[in-house]
Amino acid sequence: MSDKKFQTVIDCGFSKIRAGIFNKEDKDNPLFIESNFYTDQSKLKFEIQKIITSFEKVTNEYVDNINLMVDSPKMISIAISVFKKIEELKLRQDDILFLVQEAKQQILKYYSNYNIVHIIINNYKINNVDYTELPDEIDCQFISLDIIFICLPCELLSKLKNIFSELNISINQIICSSYAKSINYKNNLNLKDEVSFIDIGYKKTSIISYINDRLNFLDVLPIGGSHITKDISLLLKIDINEAEKLKLNFEKNNQQVNNSEFSLEMLQKIAFARTEEILELSEKSLASNAMIKSESKMIMMGEGSKILDNRFKNKISFSRDIDFLEETLEDICQSGYKISNLYNKQEVLVVPKKQLKQGFFEKLFHFFK
Repeated sequence: MSDKKFQTVIDCGFSKIRAGIFNKEDKDNPLFIESNFYTDQSKLKFEIQKIITSFEKVTNEYVDNINLMVDSPKMISIAISVFKKIEELKLRQDDILFLVQEAKQQILKYYSNYNIVHIIINNYKINNVDYTELPDEIDCQFISLDIIFICLPCELLSKLKNIFSELNISINQIICSSYAKSINYKNNLNLKDEVSFIDIGYKKTSIISYINDRLNFLDVLPIGGSHITKDISLLLKIDINEAEKLKLNFEKNNQQVNNSEFSLEMLQKIAFARTEEILELSEKSLASNAMIKSESKMIMMGEGSKILDNRFKNKISFSRDIDFLEETLEDICQSGYKISNLYNKQEVLVVPKKQLKQGFFEKLFHFFK
């Protein structure tokens, strides 16, 4: 891997694949490709293969490993607190390792159908004092950690691993797409205090909330853009692919909406009704967390949100002010690339088993200096 010039990131969605390839020697000129819209999951391998072939032709380099971005309607986050009394005076790295491993074993025991893809330490409480990151050289008698585990279904990951294995491609790291995107956009927009991202995908809506730069809450609703598309298809009695095209284009002068059977107003009414439902369910999810204030900032993103932008805010019946983030193919792939390569002081690095030559602590952590 070390002699390769390029690093590949693939975001594997339920309706579209997005991919970026990054030159380690020329970071200013990455290449991005996305697949056509699809609903038939049997086409997944074919679409991936087309993208890989395109990359290999451009770079003259064989793609044999990738970082994989993925979300799921069955994705879960689990918050857990663990503590330990310290017999020695100084807090050591292996005290933290012990607690993280203890928490991890509990997750694996009770959620055996899930794989852990992200481990985020939200808070260190040392002698009843809270720290956002581990302090150097501190005396300690008692420590507790607040940890969030983001997990994806084993069944989904096994299916994807098999597809890439058939293409002779190994997966270096699995990344939760909505989590990676929210971190990237929060940092790019320099958002502080409280902010929540509502990421509407094709089959799910992820809700990711931050308080003062710390991940506070992640929830997933099994409703997304596909429900909007199906509503349009059912009520307007049109093909699902045509409904998807209409959903993504509300321009009055576009030929796609010049249909004598229905009006643009009817199309918008159908789409906005389902979108309002998604926003209301998202707000209820956020309200269930006592730490999140009702006036906190909300940002809507994702492929399913493209039926809306800031021009249509007044047409949505929703009690809170909400901003719409217009994502690009480049934004999504850059999110996966950054979370794989940039230092994150809160996250514990989940390293594949094949990288066993590293030191014991180095294998598991990348936030210690």
